[in-house]
Amino acid sequence: MPGPYVVPVHGDAELPKEVDVVVIGGGIIGTSTALERVDQGLRVALCEKGGIGHEQSSRNWGWVRISRRDPREVPLMAESLRIWADLNRRTGRETGFKRSGIVFTCANEKEFSEHERWNRNLEGYQIESRMLSAAEFKAKYPDSNMNVAGALYTAGDCRAEPQRAAPAIAEAARDRGAFILTECAVRGLQLSGGNVSGVVTERGEIACKAAVMAGGAWSSLFLGNNGLDLPQLRVMNSVLRTKPLEGGPEEAIWSNGFAVRKRLDGGYTIANGFQNVVDIVPASFRYALKFLPALRHEWRSLNLRLTGRFYDEWRIPRRWTLDEASPFEYNRVLDPVPVMDMTDGAFAELKKAFPVFEKAEISQRWAGMIDVTPDAIPVIDNIDAIPGFHVATGFSGHGFGIGPAAGKLMADIVTGRDPIVDRRDFRFSRFSDGSKIELVSGF
Repeated sequence: MPGPYVVPVHGDAELPKEVDVVVIGGGIIGTSTALERVDQGLRVALCEKGGIGHEQSSRNWGWVRISRRDPREVPLMAESLRIWADLNRRTGRETGFKRSGIVFTCANEKEFSEHERWNRNLEGYQIESRMLSAAEFKAKYPDSNMNVAGALYTAGDCRAEPQRAAPAIAEAARDRGAFILTECAVRGLQLSGGNVSGVVTERGEIACKAAVMAGGAWSSLFLGNNGLDLPQLRVMNSVLRTKPLEGGPEEAIWSNGFAVRKRLDGGYTIANGFQNVVDIVPASFRYALKFLPALRHEWRSLNLRLTGRFYDEWRIPRRWTLDEASPFEYNRVLDPVPVMDMTDGAFAELKKAFPVFEKAEISQRWAGMIDVTPDAIPVIDNIDAIPGFHVATGFSGHGFGIGPAAGKLMADIVTGRDPIVDRRDFRFSRFSDGSKIELVSGF
């Protein structure tokens, strides 16, 4: 089943001989990094093995939220909200960004107290967020059949269009002089004296002093070929979208059975935030111990399965030379088949909660692969073992909203500027320096 339609970005025909930095990966993180770097006056080439934004950056829900995030991400997300607010003007293109608010419902008093405690993470950020009582929720959604104990309502949260955002940012970077190279997989790094001196692509070599890996679910494989171990697995979430519908909620809503977000076209994106698929693959065993705490914490929302993907990934080489085709050239786009039962179940729960959706017509379904780390927060860091090499990956389903600020942080790290936020929690070495790896809910 084909994925969502993404605004097309036509790649440049000519490969530059030399730039200051090569960004590997054309999703929201890679394009944001490229835009920030070129705005700092540097020569930038962005290399994408497929099309701009064709994987998870166009397959996510389109939520731009600070609410209910891991507290370690809150400072970076606050910066991202500021960047998003100016992104249409800055890119000269429509990203679908709108300050519309997000609501997390509470099924009982325990959940209400947990959400209330989480909301203290926003103190000092001047972001409008408060608890709604059951009566206030009913008054806000009089046509809803939901019986809730209340809700966390963050009016300062926003939405944007995943199929538009990364292409808009990439085109804006090109407007400023960046090279945007699609169907151009990077096979690996060139090193001189142990430092990055260039990259080898399927179309030739590009000399550079710095490279940024922002390859999402492919990052661990790329790093492994360079002798670096990044514990990273893939989680699949299934989504559907409807045709335009009148009378639905303006705010995005997350409840136990569904998550829904209004789209720029008037339709809705619908999914279930508590149902995800994890295929058992060779990497599952390789990283089992590191992911065990996450599995214990999230086991209710994870559906483990053994499919042909185990053998597909078993056959992918983990080492290759730069004069041969890399695995990235044999799989341009991760386009998994959505799980119909999951999307149908979420849609059915939504219709029970908001009867107006009985009139909604399904327009399309798709699935996407989320790149996850053991502690569900990203790596945004330079790699000490290879000077000039940097990594921004592992956003664990939070990347779309936080992407513009992650790109800014990555650009600051590459240029040696004071970072926009403290980067310590996002360091690469936390998986190998004995640090305690834990999931943090903020409750």
